[in-house]
Amino acid sequence: MSKLLSSVLFLATLGGVAVANAAPFTLTSPDFSSGKLLPPAAGGKPGSDPACHGKNISPLLEWQNPPANTKSYALLIQDPQGRKGLGVTHLIAYGIPGNVQRLERTALSNGKGFVGGLNSKGTLAYVGPCPPTTLDLHYYTFTLIATDLAANALPPGLLPEELFHRLEGHALASAGMVAAYQGSN
Repeated sequence: MSKLLSSVLFLATLGGVAVANAAPFTLTSPDFSSGKLLPPAAGGKPGSDPACHGKNISPLLEWQNPPANTKSYALLIQDPQGRKGLGVTHLIAYGIPGNVQRLERTALSNGKGFVGGLNSKGTLAYVGPCPPTTLDLHYYTFTLIATDLAANALPPGLLPEELFHRLEGHALASAGMVAAYQGSN
């Protein structure tokens, strides 16, 4: 009996090591590091809002080690501090095919490679940061969700809550990054 228990514990330990050594699902960018500043060009374009001083160039994003059975991805970029704490959604992208593991620089700005949901500005593509012109940093969460849904399963124009509702039971894993951006003085 003791030998059987030892064998079971040994196999359980091996199983734990295999799981512990599995590479994590990660999201990265050569344009910025998580916890650091977004490049100035990623900010919204100048216009009627004095806080916008960028070029609205969405960063290049890459991901590795998606879960098995991933058929598509969804990506959200949100500023929880925006609108005086009510939050701003800068991008809702979904229907990114499961065989894709990279979105080129400007792809999100130009609406390429994904189905667009409605962001806080009412558009279907990336809108760069335009935080208030103070010394306060705003933090932007990049959340990539691997799903078991076909890339063409969802209609365009979903709001964040609608997307989350439709992903319920279909989300396999998530990877993320956080970046800061500061309005100009």
